[in-house]
Amino acid sequence: MSKQDAMTIALVDDDRNILTSVSMALEAEDFIVRTYRDGAEALRGLMEKPADLVVLDIKMPRMDGMELLTKLRRKSDVPAIFLTSKDDEVDEVLGLKIGADDYIRKPFSQRLLIERIRAVLRRADIGQGDDDTKSENAIVRGDLVLDPDRHLCKWKDIPVQLTVTEFLILRALAQRPGHVKNRDQLMDAAYSENVYVDDRTVDSHIKRLRRKFRQHDGDFDMIETLYGVGYRYREG
Repeated sequence: MSKQDAMTIALVDDDRNILTSVSMALEAEDFIVRTYRDGAEALRGLMEKPADLVVLDIKMPRMDGMELLTKLRRKSDVPAIFLTSKDDEVDEVLGLKIGADDYIRKPFSQRLLIERIRAVLRRADIGQGDDDTKSENAIVRGDLVLDPDRHLCKWKDIPVQLTVTEFLILRALAQRPGHVKNRDQLMDAAYSENVYVDDRTVDSHIKRLRRKFRQHDGDFDMIETLYGVGYRYREG
């Protein structure tokens, strides 16, 4: 990729170590990186020089990540990934309504962040096309349509907005209805490297998936729990 074609990432965090280490990792992958230490500084900078994607911390001085993204969304559809502390109670539904594309919890590996950035950028690029056109790789299971090439999910023809992680977990389940996936298999589907997560993390993804579908259909029950074993997508 030439310098002219390189994508620009805005990195917003009040931790100098994260700004330095993540900037180096992204630049090694041929991204152009602009860093900001608080939300107010980032807002001014992004209004003057827009980026292709924003990675922003939730908790920052002067203006937190939620407020920053809210203000950005008034003038920009730039893709955004939130960085959240492990102990933070983040309302992801609210974050998605504001316009976040994904969440990554600290501490995180740089490879994981880079993969998430590339996935969201691909999704944003593909999303510029016609949403009514399914790709040949689309998965159709009754009322569910999953189009991996477009990162598009629909239930009964209604779009359901999922984070990258949620989409990959649902795809892993829907690819083989009736077959049980344990928690390790689901996380392997969502992360391409060995990242430690406990059972509660996997369960929370499933809980959010169910909640999002039930916002559109209160009778949604296609994701089944087999206690002590894992999860499966219902047949039929």
